[in-house]
Amino acid sequence: MILGKKIGMTQVFEDKKLVPVTVIEVASNFVVQIKKEEKEGYNAIALGFEDKREKLVNKPEMGVFKKAGITPKRFVKEFHVASVEGYELGQELTAQTLLEGVEFVDIQGVSKGKGTAGVMKRHNFGGNRATHGVSRNHRLGGSNAGGAASNSNVPKGKRMAGRLGNENVTVQNLKVVNFDSENGVLLVKGAVPGAKNGYLVIKKAIKK
Repeated sequence: MILGKKIGMTQVFEDKKLVPVTVIEVASNFVVQIKKEEKEGYNAIALGFEDKREKLVNKPEMGVFKKAGITPKRFVKEFHVASVEGYELGQELTAQTLLEGVEFVDIQGVSKGKGTAGVMKRHNFGGNRATHGVSRNHRLGGSNAGGAASNSNVPKGKRMAGRLGNENVTVQNLKVVNFDSENGVLLVKGAVPGAKNGYLVIKKAIKK
């Protein structure tokens, strides 16, 4: 597992075929915090990525970074681990050691927020007919309530119009096309969640 940042998309040639790839910056991660089962009730480590100005950090957060002996980090993420042995506060984890030999990865990020959307865009509804008596009802979702008067409430989980995007999304089994350890750049086949400069969590694929 390692934290990174989406730079953008481009294309590369692989086996004489043009392949779309996402460029991800995977600079060094630092161990910000260690939680042990004896004290917190579970084992976990928190990793930090990309420096942040001290002016933008509050006092409790600053105390955590000072205890670890590192500069404040902009993106911090906690991971549950089976054991915290081998980890130390302030330890630098390089992408080369974490991604060496990995062929497929799972990438988690926050998808682009698209505001309020209707049922056709949000849930892929087919919509109503365009002719034959359908009047001003072409993109609506139909009835929301139950069929009987005694059950005329809106069922829980009903697919309706609402906010689309801006949620945690994980894309699995993305192929690692290339990894440049000198420049800290990872190329993965296909698209990953989020906009440019969005932060990502990269893990070894669990299904491969």
